[in-house]
Amino acid sequence: MIRVLLADDQVLVRAGFRALLDAQPDIEVVGEAADGEQAAAMARELAPDLVLMDIRMPVVDGLAATRRITGDPELAAVRVVMLTTFELDEYVFEAIRSGASGFLVKDTEPDELVRAVRAVVDGDALLSPGVTRRLIEEFAARSKEPAAARGLAELTDREREVMALVGIGLSNEEIARRLVVSPLTAKTHVSRTMVKLGARDRAQLVVLAYESGLVRPGWLG
Repeated sequence: MIRVLLADDQVLVRAGFRALLDAQPDIEVVGEAADGEQAAAMARELAPDLVLMDIRMPVVDGLAATRRITGDPELAAVRVVMLTTFELDEYVFEAIRSGASGFLVKDTEPDELVRAVRAVVDGDALLSPGVTRRLIEEFAARSKEPAAARGLAELTDREREVMALVGIGLSNEEIARRLVVSPLTAKTHVSRTMVKLGARDRAQLVVLAYESGLVRPGWLG
């Protein structure tokens, strides 16, 4: 059973998400928080698999709450997905840096929301191809000067190549086609790279690819 914590200051939004998710046989909403302070506290108390976190909330906003959760070693298994009104909300970039596994717009189709919850808990990041490329372009434009990422020297040449492809938004299937390997092999390379770099998921791998200078703006295509 996938355990989900909802964090949004709008009661109707929480009620809508709860009704949709609780209707699934493999998903259970274990709690609701009306602000970031409550969200962080409830995450520690309930240790859910996933927190659906609104970016803009009173008391403590979603970004600060996400940093508290992802920065707590005891909550290493908890994934956070940000909820936003706009696909390219200016705070999305900081959310990814803060450790969020991705983001969803609030008017996402119900089936997409359910698939997203399952995908993130399964270890994927919510960086779908179309949105990813726009997200990365903006992220790259806002990135600081490249700095050496911890553990980058430990990667093999193939793992660096795979990391760069993840960084430009390719899925495992697309990476497999590009490198002429099986999707399973591509997934294995991605997983090993994340382990070596201590990345929580693909979203953080994208961040590291840019911050290390392994991928540069203009490489999309």
